[in-house]
Amino acid sequence: MNFDKIYSLAVELGCKAEYGVPMRDYTTFKTGGAARLMITPNSDESLSKVIEACNDEGIKPLILGNGSNMLVSDNGLDNVVINMCRPNAEIRELSDGIIECDAGVTMSKLCNFALEKGLTGLEFAFGIPGTAGGAAYMNAGAYGGEMKDVLFSCSHIEPDGSIGELSDSELQLGYRTSAYEKNGFVITKLRLSLKKGNSEEIRAKMYELLKRRKDKQPLEFPSAGSTFKRPEGYFAGSLIEECGLKGKSIGGAQVSEKHAGFIINKGGATSEDILNLIEFVKDTVKREKGVTLEPEVRLIK
Repeated sequence: MNFDKIYSLAVELGCKAEYGVPMRDYTTFKTGGAARLMITPNSDESLSKVIEACNDEGIKPLILGNGSNMLVSDNGLDNVVINMCRPNAEIRELSDGIIECDAGVTMSKLCNFALEKGLTGLEFAFGIPGTAGGAAYMNAGAYGGEMKDVLFSCSHIEPDGSIGELSDSELQLGYRTSAYEKNGFVITKLRLSLKKGNSEEIRAKMYELLKRRKDKQPLEFPSAGSTFKRPEGYFAGSLIEECGLKGKSIGGAQVSEKHAGFIINKGGATSEDILNLIEFVKDTVKREKGVTLEPEVRLIK
């Protein structure tokens, strides 16, 4: 695997390319060792060429959005990390109610754009800490809404650098999953269908939901949001609390005392601390409640 070749290509294309980048600076858990090489493409065209080069070298790059749903190994990553959060990421309204955005746009920016245009349907997503691409990848949702309610197509780049698109049922949007989790393609653009609404009502709903987040979730500490997927027929946080695990700590990692569904970095946590606490919680809930918890957080080695 020729990392220098990929680095040189990225620089030639005008992309930002860096060796030895600490992943703790790019994840919301604020943990993780260094990435061998990080590239921030400046366009979809350069992204396509970098992905094709990685494929030619037998490298499956890690695609990074806002780092809000991943736990990266303390040992770092012997890999190419492609940072989708490029400074020139754009949002545009194509026609009445139809929005297109680059995958690296943050959800907060996307929601505010919809508000400015007087478009309703994305209020549920205000406060989700990731990017639009990440939200599509996992069909992110909150407060009764999901990306599948508004998302109707995505453009992507395949490992050989070719460009394609999935739409409607091809997206296979399910609970915290999509076709992109299975096919390994890199989402570059999203198109969403929203409805005309009253700007003041949209704003009020957005900030009502944000207040609920702040009141109930430990946003003052680094975390990856909800640590576990919702088991069918249960709520992960309730199961964990019923097992008496609120406040349980391993190293600097803690089951939040505010919301048991969150594992937080209370200060100085390592990824190993967090992973060990995840496993402890899973084992305890399985033993005491007979329910298997599945992490929503992606474990990256």
